Amino acid sequence: MKSSASMVVMMWSARRSDSVNALDLSGVKTALPRYMDVVRGKRYPKYMIAQSIEAKYSRRDETETLWEKHDTLLETYNEIETNIKRKPRKTQQSFLDLKILLAHRIMQNCEFCERRCGSDRLHGDKGYCKAGRNFSLFSAFPHMGEEPELVPSGTIFTGGCSIRCLHCQNWDISQWHSNGDSLTPERMARQVADLTEKGCRNINMVGGDPTPYVWHWLETFNYVKKPIATVWNSNSWYSHETAKLLAGFIDLYLLDFKYGNNKCAEEVSDAPEYWEAATRNHLMANKYGELIIRVLVLPEHNECCTRPILQWIHDNLGPDTRVNLMFQYRPEWHASKHPQLNRKLSLTEKLDAKKMAEEIGLTNLVE
Repeated sequence: MKSSASMVVMMWSARRSDSVNALDLSGVKTALPRYMDVVRGKRYPKYMIAQSIEAKYSRRDETETLWEKHDTLLETYNEIETNIKRKPRKTQQSFLDLKILLAHRIMQNCEFCERRCGSDRLHGDKGYCKAGRNFSLFSAFPHMGEEPELVPSGTIFTGGCSIRCLHCQNWDISQWHSNGDSLTPERMARQVADLTEKGCRNINMVGGDPTPYVWHWLETFNYVKKPIATVWNSNSWYSHETAKLLAGFIDLYLLDFKYGNNKCAEEVSDAPEYWEAATRNHLMANKYGELIIRVLVLPEHNECCTRPILQWIHDNLGPDTRVNLMFQYRPEWHASKHPQLNRKLSLTEKLDAKKMAEEIGLTNLVE
């Protein structure tokens, strides 16, 4: 009788033949060598390394003191990771434990996203994203529709989002038009184990957006026993504190770069100062992990958004950065309220975006 893992691989091969040898693509080798090694069992995921780094702190320490200790360890993290020669061994009080404690403190005055609403989510308050004390799980399954190097991706959808895109394709999840299942981190770890057993290449944290659940995800992986690559699938509009907590925890950042200016970001997604947050978080992701950047091309937004985004990626992250230029926009949810968004992309807009990428000099587009 075939194992569940081998059955997933058979289904994956049948449905996404391009993913079978995706780890051997030159663009993947160039941009994602560490992720590739984690998937193949040649290197260890970052959460296991963070578990092995001793952290000296007291739970009674002031939050400012805890951050100072965290940031000191973070400065040495990349060097420690480079020098890992054997399987990391979990230490009694670890860098991951310190991250969990800091994230728990943030839950009492929430500032995981750039909105920094200050809700006390540990005691029942809900802010803009409407996320509560526990995970709200909508679905968890091996996803065959992601970038080929991710497939099959152990995708976990949680409820709520830090922004409100008028054209959101997952609006039922992001805006709570249906209800998820309430899960503790310990129970979510069982979902992770199940997806690992099914042969998924990674655990893909998404929503909505995963940002409201930073504490939950850190805590979850303290219960995870088997190694698997971690993927942070986000809108990029998260706080600097969140970026530091993710550093040394996330292997691959799958980040949207939505807007090339703040005016469009506010009008379409209610995301003030998006450009500053997105550029900062992409740089941080590139420093502590590896990147696939998704750029969803919007109708009539090539000059104001697509071009400056692609130019910034080239100039600040390099021409070999893995970029998925996406043309699957369709008007969903409240897109009809915005005249530019109430239609699909034209062929001209698609060709213009491709030409921009070529002229700017980006050489590693997802095919």
